Amino acid sequence: MLLRAHLLRLPMFLWLLALANPVLAHKASDSFMYLDTDSGQFRIDVALRDLALLVPLDTNRDGEVTGGEFRQHRGAVLNAIEAGITLSTGNSACELQGQQWGISQHSDGAYAATRYQALCDGGQAPDRLEYHLLFEQDSLHRGLIQISTGETSSLAVAGPDSRTVDLRPSGRSGLWLSFTTFLQEGVVHLLIGLDHILFLLVLVLPASLTHNQPTTSPRPWLPSRAQVIELSAVVTAFTVAHSITLALAALEIVSLPIAWVETVIAASIVVAAVNVVWPVLGRRTWPLAFGFGLIHGFGFASVLSDLTSGTANLAVALAGFNVGVELGQLALLAICFPLLTLLAQATPLYRRALVPITLLGVIGVSLMWVWERVPAI
Repeated sequence: MLLRAHLLRLPMFLWLLALANPVLAHKASDSFMYLDTDSGQFRIDVALRDLALLVPLDTNRDGEVTGGEFRQHRGAVLNAIEAGITLSTGNSACELQGQQWGISQHSDGAYAATRYQALCDGGQAPDRLEYHLLFEQDSLHRGLIQISTGETSSLAVAGPDSRTVDLRPSGRSGLWLSFTTFLQEGVVHLLIGLDHILFLLVLVLPASLTHNQPTTSPRPWLPSRAQVIELSAVVTAFTVAHSITLALAALEIVSLPIAWVETVIAASIVVAAVNVVWPVLGRRTWPLAFGFGLIHGFGFASVLSDLTSGTANLAVALAGFNVGVELGQLALLAICFPLLTLLAQATPLYRRALVPITLLGVIGVSLMWVWERVPAI
């Protein structure tokens, strides 16, 4: 009875998680910074929706922050941004002299864009950036920075556990640093993307139902050979597909509107969940994983495309980010799939109750996302 109660609570948990954390189903919260160390020019773009966590921008309380509302509170916004950033050289902070401000458009909406001149002691270039904007309001927030020196540029990430960025060439010269930095971001992006996680869950559920008769094996959580083959086909198809479109989008070979991409991602979860019960697209899951994986790749790319265009080590950042996504995916499956296998073999309630109710919960959450994301025409 206790097991049954816990099983039946899982769909409700998914629903509450989606309602409580809508940000997890959307593009990660990022700010974009651009620094030219030769000229001391510094620009930062912060999403209006994120700034609303610091300054009450939504004065008419309609759930949307407009450019007009930003202009109305411009002083408070600029103060909040400048309080969260420090450029330094040696032991002295540089003065940030405001030059321009306005609205910029990124793949996921409107951003406040501000440009500064960094005035450091002795006319030196800044060698350190301290960033702590929005971390108290959103622990998943990241500050992505493009650092240009002469003809070269590199990428770095500031997060809650890495708030100081070394701007000196000696502190950021290695390709390995770029690779590992974006590998970590790829892992984080996969694990906080609830829509990608639900899609993977729906894809692997059929594999957990393969040969799931009760067993007396001392290791009932170990998948059978048939399950491993089916799961490997799904993971490989999804990986190959999203790797293709992640590269195409990040390299700006193919560009799709991110609002429609996110809408189709949400719809893909609905279709995949329905197909488990009514396999109108076929019982083989890997073609479905490949087809919709192409769309999910464009969603993964949105975190990179706004920053990395024209960056010298884009290929390294792209490779690290993609490997990070794969590691996050494999870690998730390594933990969750044996648990699903164990439940499938431990109780007939898994097939009869938990799977159908979970699919209904996933469909409900995903339809809500479709409604939220579909752009106004």
